[in-house]
Amino acid sequence: MPMRRHGIAPIDALWGLVLLSLLCEAAAAADWPQILGPNRDGHSRETGLNWNWGPDGPPVLWSRPVGAGFAGVAVAGNLAVLFHRVEDQELLLALDPKTGKELWNFAAPTRYRDDFNFDPGPRCVPLIVGETIFALGANGDLHAVEAATGKKRWHRNLRDDYAAPKGFFGVAATPILIQDRLLVNVGGPRAGIVAFDPASGKELWKATDDPASYSSPTAATIQGHLRAIFLTRTGLVVLDPTNGKVQFQRYFRSRLDASVNAATPLVWNDQVFLTASYGVGAALWNLAGTEIEEIWANDRTLSCQYNTPVRVGDYLYGVDGRADLGNAKLRCVEWATGKIRWNRDNFGVAALIAVDGSILAVTEAGELVAFHADPEAYRERARVRVLSKPTRALPALADGRLFLRDEKNLVCLNLK
Repeated sequence: MPMRRHGIAPIDALWGLVLLSLLCEAAAAADWPQILGPNRDGHSRETGLNWNWGPDGPPVLWSRPVGAGFAGVAVAGNLAVLFHRVEDQELLLALDPKTGKELWNFAAPTRYRDDFNFDPGPRCVPLIVGETIFALGANGDLHAVEAATGKKRWHRNLRDDYAAPKGFFGVAATPILIQDRLLVNVGGPRAGIVAFDPASGKELWKATDDPASYSSPTAATIQGHLRAIFLTRTGLVVLDPTNGKVQFQRYFRSRLDASVNAATPLVWNDQVFLTASYGVGAALWNLAGTEIEEIWANDRTLSCQYNTPVRVGDYLYGVDGRADLGNAKLRCVEWATGKIRWNRDNFGVAALIAVDGSILAVTEAGELVAFHADPEAYRERARVRVLSKPTRALPALADGRLFLRDEKNLVCLNLK
C-alpha cells in the first residue's frame, strides 16, 4: 500500500467516483483494510481460490489466543491488525499476516463496563489508511496510531467530548475516511455525525441529532457526487462529506427501544438497501431525485439482525432472522423486487464474503461454509467447523488468507 513520510495520504476523489465507493487510499486487490473489505460491501476481488478443502477444511497457517471483543481483523500489505481487550486495556496488535508474528502493540486503558454480560468490547474493525491506523473503542476512545510502529498520533474520547450516551452495547460503528475527513456516528446532541481531521483529530464539522447505531457507514456516488451514507439509530442519513450538508434523511428504526440498527447500507445505481430486525424489515429506496422514492419495503424479505448482506449482480444474499430467537435462515432475494428466490432454513446468523463466484459464510456457531452465488438454488461447496460459539467478529480475506476469530482464538486459513 502506498505510504508517505508525513501525514495521511489524500484520497483520490475522481478514482472514488469511478469505483462508486471511495473509502480510503488505493488498496491492493489483496488487501482488506477496513470493515467489509476494500469497498465496505463484503466483496473481495481475489480469484483462483482453492475450494477443495477436504474434511479438515482449509490449511491453518497459524493461530493465536486473543482477548475479548467482536472486532474483526484489518489487513493492508504486510500488516494484519487485531483490536481486542485484555483486562482493562484495549490493544491494537500488529501481526505479520504470513506468520502471525507480533510486530508491535499499542495499549490504552478503557473505562467501558458491559451492563448486559455480553462482551466487554471492542467491536469496531480497525481502519488502515496509508501510514495511519484508526481504532474506535467500546467507550468511545478514538485512537490514531502510526502503522509502522504503533506510536500514538492522537486520541480523543467521543463520549466525553460530545455527551454521547453509552448505548446498549457500547460504541460499535466503525469510522470511515472520505476526502481527508474521518467521519463517525458519534450520537451526541447536535453531534450525531462528526467529521475530524485525520492528521490531528480536530473537529471539522458536525451534523444531525441522530443517536449512534451499530451500523458502520459507507460511501458511494449519488447523482454523480461522492456521498457518505449512514444508518444511524434513527434512520438513513446521506450527506456531503466535505461539509456535513444533509442531502437525504429518512426514518428507519424499530418501535422497540431494545433494538439495534447494525447492517451497513448497500448502495447501487443511486439506490440504497437497508435492513434490520425487530419488526423493521428491509427497504430499497431510490435516491436519484430530489426526494427519496420507495421501490419496495417489507418485514418478510430480508430482516438482518446485525450482519450485512452481500449483493452479487441483481441478487442479495443474506441472513433473515435473529440469533437470539434461533430462527435465522439464509436467503437469496431479488434486489429490484424483494422477491425471495430461495431459503436455507436453520443456517444461523452469519457474516458473508462474496468472492470468486462464490460466497464464504462464517456462522455464529463457528462454521465456515462456502456456497455458489447462484440465484436458482442453494448449492453448497464445502463446510467445516473452525471456531467455537459465539463467533461474531467479521472475517477478513487478504491475499488468499482468511482471518477468523471467536472470543478465544484468531486463526489464519490458507485459501490459495
